Amino acid sequence: MSNIVLNNMNKFINLAHGSGGNESDELITILKKTLKQNSAWRNQNDDGATLVTTNFKNQKLVFTTDSFVINPLFFRGGNIGKIAACGTINDLTVMGAKPLGLSLSLIIEEGFPVSDLNKIMASLAQICHQEKVPVVTGDTKVMEKGKLDKIMINTSGVGLAKRVISDSGLKPGDLICANGTLGDHGSVILANRFNYQTRLKSDSATFIKEFFKIINLVSAAKDPTRGGLSQCLNELAEKSRVKIFVDEKNKIFKKESLAIAGLLGISEYSLPSEGRFVFGIKKSNLNKVKNIFKKQKKDLVVFGEVQIGRGVFIKTKFGERPLEKPRGKLIPRIC
Repeated sequence: MSNIVLNNMNKFINLAHGSGGNESDELITILKKTLKQNSAWRNQNDDGATLVTTNFKNQKLVFTTDSFVINPLFFRGGNIGKIAACGTINDLTVMGAKPLGLSLSLIIEEGFPVSDLNKIMASLAQICHQEKVPVVTGDTKVMEKGKLDKIMINTSGVGLAKRVISDSGLKPGDLICANGTLGDHGSVILANRFNYQTRLKSDSATFIKEFFKIINLVSAAKDPTRGGLSQCLNELAEKSRVKIFVDEKNKIFKKESLAIAGLLGISEYSLPSEGRFVFGIKKSNLNKVKNIFKKQKKDLVVFGEVQIGRGVFIKTKFGERPLEKPRGKLIPRIC
């Protein structure tokens, strides 16, 4: 975290403890300074930001939005501010879009600790500075005590894509892969909530560099957030009109994640990730992808294959079974 960001957040804390009728304006000013970056965005003090560009040069504008509510707010590997930045940046990335800017809306419960807001905003700013994706517009609202559980964050983002990666791009014969083990984030949140001891850390992270190294080899991609791998694979299969076959013997989940899911009677396939992408590639491109990941010192998990048919199926030691979308109430407040 840069000294500029830390100094601005310290000013933010000091103002919050002061008194005076202009404090809310001053606090917003400090937040803007914390998140400020040099970029092609203009009019950031108006009702909407404008992007200075001559044209898109045959690129497509991609626009996404997401809201984040999580309990606990702080966990091993991150906090709600980090996943708010990573989540929207990752949604643009899996579409093949290079992020240009974000909006940020905060809904805060009256009496929310300023020290916690400081940590949350510093984490969000750190990701945005790291990826050079500025927050260019936003809003803050305060709700009365008891009308909101602590804080909710909404981030929207825009990006430009030379080639849009669609959920419907899978073809029979493709392999299904991920950039690491899945469900780490969901496991950490559940361990926190039920006071289980674990060495796991949330997988919350951006993956712009690794994704764009293989983008020309990717047939389809999606980030397995809420609903986990089961939701992700079923959406890919439905939109591509194919069958996805998953072999359970492949190490898709860490042993700790399997243990936590087993203790709580939750399917590991429904555990969300906040720094992973699931993607399809042709079998003939597997070695290329392996070499690219190896050079970046990144993990590659190959765990499935696309076949002719419909639906998602898992090969277990007891036989083949369908993997359906999560039903009923999903695990609450997890991302």
